[in-house]
Amino acid sequence: MTEYFLQAFIYLTAAVIAVPLAKKLGLGSVLGYLIAGVVIGPIIGLVGSETNTIQHFAEFGVVMMLFLVGLELEPKMLWAMRNRLLGLGGLQVLGSVSAVLACAIYAGYGFSTALTIGLIFSLSSTAIVLQTLSEKRLNKTSAGKNAFSVLLFQDIAVIPMLAFIPLLALPELVEKAQGAMAVANEQHDSLSLVANMPGWAYAIVLLLAIGVVVLGGHYLSRPLFKMVADSGVKEISTAAALMLVIGIAALMSLVGISPALGTFLAGVVLANSEFKHELEANIGPFKGLLLGLFFITVGAGIDFTVLFANFAEIILMTLGVMLIKGIVLYLLALIFRIKGSDRWLFTLSLAQAGEFGFVLLNFSVQQHVLPTAMAQTLSIVVALSMFLTPGLFILFDKVISPRFQNKTNQRTQDDIEEVGSVIIAGIGRFGQIVNRLLISNGIKTVVLDHQASQIDSIRRINTKAYYGDATRPDLLKMAGVAEASLFVVAIDNRESSVELVKYLTHTYPKLKIAARAFDRGHGHLLRAAGADIVEFETYHSALEVGAESLQLLGYSDASVARRKATYQRIEKEASKRLYENWLSESGGKSFSNDFIKLFLQYEERLKQAMDEDTDENELKLPESFDANNEAIDKV
Repeated sequence: MTEYFLQAFIYLTAAVIAVPLAKKLGLGSVLGYLIAGVVIGPIIGLVGSETNTIQHFAEFGVVMMLFLVGLELEPKMLWAMRNRLLGLGGLQVLGSVSAVLACAIYAGYGFSTALTIGLIFSLSSTAIVLQTLSEKRLNKTSAGKNAFSVLLFQDIAVIPMLAFIPLLALPELVEKAQGAMAVANEQHDSLSLVANMPGWAYAIVLLLAIGVVVLGGHYLSRPLFKMVADSGVKEISTAAALMLVIGIAALMSLVGISPALGTFLAGVVLANSEFKHELEANIGPFKGLLLGLFFITVGAGIDFTVLFANFAEIILMTLGVMLIKGIVLYLLALIFRIKGSDRWLFTLSLAQAGEFGFVLLNFSVQQHVLPTAMAQTLSIVVALSMFLTPGLFILFDKVISPRFQNKTNQRTQDDIEEVGSVIIAGIGRFGQIVNRLLISNGIKTVVLDHQASQIDSIRRINTKAYYGDATRPDLLKMAGVAEASLFVVAIDNRESSVELVKYLTHTYPKLKIAARAFDRGHGHLLRAAGADIVEFETYHSALEVGAESLQLLGYSDASVARRKATYQRIEKEASKRLYENWLSESGGKSFSNDFIKLFLQYEERLKQAMDEDTDENELKLPESFDANNEAIDKV
């Protein structure tokens, strides 16, 4: 028991020290985990033989990550991205396999071995790429969306690869390992529902397992989580979420399917569930910790003995694989018209091998397709390519991205000639209304926007505006922020708006700040950052449409006015209480179970208030509704 405590302490200490340092140096958390693994493994030797065992456990972090990815998707979204999923993803796998196959055959490997190597190296690291894109807030860019499509196809493609690889078994390896593998197969079969099944029976079991996940997720998850939520015990809610993911992963393993793909499918099924946010909140911390542990084991598992014995060969093979994949990805980016810096981001982000490469390598050895010595060498190539990936992101950030920004942004920052008592950052549809109202009342404003076309457009209607990035301190000083009374934040970027409010609050504490929020979560972040006034961009217009809709449905003007006032009163109170709950329960990071319960309580309170305001004499449907009902009756 003491040994397990010491190992856990070593891994956690390495992560706690290395990751903050790596983040501070701009290297990213993934590289921090990898460096931590190298230090405690090959360099210091604090961990050793247990690394491979821990890595199998830590791979469950990938399973959880794909479950959370699935929660963010909906079947309609998957159908909408089918062209990129099948076209871009399919061509990437096919192109990478073909290119690596040709190079391996040229290097003297047999066809079966070369094809297996091609399959292994065609996959990229879902864990590293999605984690890094998310940290750098690049997952919503064109490159991020296309990279996600490719990674999703690769994860799905692992299943047919696992089915196909046994057909490539080498007779000499089968004969050499026949005796030893007999015992291993017996142990493996005891934990499999599909061992020695004929093809037709395996297909039926496969379909049944997928059907259990889909139908169970759709019909059984709701009563289960409702029962758990009614219990009011937080740890049981967490246990239920873990039970769901682990159970699905176990079922998929028993029928020979990738656990990651099974949990991803379950996530998609539950994407429309009202318990979606609760699942995310419960699974998120475990996912992050296990993913970090996985990256540490990758670094700790690098065998420097094998590396130094074949140093030149392994380094050339690693760089060669990344170059080949990079060329294939760049050509596909051209074909699919991925433009500008997104083309390079797409290429560099997917040029590595991935964690499923370790799975295919182990499986290939078990199925007598690759010799053990070759698998050890290839596993180092996979690990090194993953280790180099954060460096490629740094190359993109420091070298490639600035060059494209300079090309697309030739216009220099305007010199601000006049200052006013109010500074407005962002002159889009929201900022324009604020600016017009203030100007019409004789208040001088300074308008800033980073979109040149927007500035030119607004100047045509005799509105003075200046081109520049409102998040830059030098521009703010030039605009007279130190003397301003009010700052209106109306920029379109969520993260930038929150960071701007934080900067203004800290640097100019006497400055009043009014900010535009996209939704409730964004509004909470702005309030926590220090904004004095936070308004949702669609709140008032949506409220007016709702009120006018009630009038069209036959409610009297007096009734609509009362109901509108009731809604505003309850919403104001709810907004304050929900913000306080959000801040205290989750530290401003997510929507907790208590937050959701409180929200539902206010929804019920709103409904009760509306029911109490009912006046049967006031509700008279318009003639058009009566005509429609008569038409329906005739049919």
